[in-house]
Amino acid sequence: MSSWQIAASNLTSVGVLTFAFGFLAARIKSDVRLPDAIYQFLTVYLLFGIGLKGGHSLKSTSFSELFAPSATTILLGILIPFIAFYSLRLIKVLNHIDRGSIAAHYGSTSLVTFSAGILFLESNSIFVEGFAPALLTLLEIPGLIVGIYLASRKSVVKVSWGVTFKEVLLGKTVLLLLAGLVIGFATTAEGYEKVSPFFAQLLSGFLVLFLLHLGYMAGANFHEVIKVGAPLAVFGIIFPVFSGALGVLAGSLIGLSVGGATVLGLLCASASYIAAPAAVSVALPQASPTLALTTSIGITFPFNLIVGIPLYYKFAQLLG
Repeated sequence: MSSWQIAASNLTSVGVLTFAFGFLAARIKSDVRLPDAIYQFLTVYLLFGIGLKGGHSLKSTSFSELFAPSATTILLGILIPFIAFYSLRLIKVLNHIDRGSIAAHYGSTSLVTFSAGILFLESNSIFVEGFAPALLTLLEIPGLIVGIYLASRKSVVKVSWGVTFKEVLLGKTVLLLLAGLVIGFATTAEGYEKVSPFFAQLLSGFLVLFLLHLGYMAGANFHEVIKVGAPLAVFGIIFPVFSGALGVLAGSLIGLSVGGATVLGLLCASASYIAAPAAVSVALPQASPTLALTTSIGITFPFNLIVGIPLYYKFAQLLG
């Protein structure tokens, strides 16, 4: 598949076009956002459904196959927020707490970016290892903890680590993914087949509705993107390309397939807007609540959705 075909396939996908429609609708003041109850339902559905599907796939994965990708993912989860934190020193107006907050967001992962990447690869019949959702869970935790630690080292106000760990480990994102993985792994093939029409076959359609809502939110908060300033906006594009390339390279070196390396790169390039804001608000109440969230959902998420997915896939192809 040529670079043009890859880009065209992604740009004309239902998910990307629906995200663009949601963004446009917000800019022309048409309220197409989902009611909060439906948004929360879709969040739970995607988290649990992806975990369930991944857990079922883990049945055919040996420990030896899973060890290197898991260890590599954890190392990347520690390394990426460090790089983000010290890169942000170039933006002089940011204090160390806000740098740590942003680093925690970029060290964590985006469920919807992951889902959109999987959908892109599956729609183009590109193989992805079944343990990919496990990597999503593994990358989520260290990135949050490292980012919060970096922010709190020189802070007068000490972090309540007990409360923070509880928020990270028992928060909706990690808990639902883990529950899905465990239940998917533990259930029988017959048990999984009974629920797969709902959790597996409908996932793409529900993801499109989620993208409609995120497109609307990005459009409605576009003025906040302008407020964060050019340096942070540039970071929101350049850093994901760097961390995404790092993830693809690491995936290729440990023997992941082209699709698997693409997914690992996409996970490394993504930024959280579900788990990270909740954890950071508990651990770092002094941090600006808008800087990290605006950059992650207003700049990095659209970039990864439209440009990043085919870009990381092409890089994985070149290395593979």
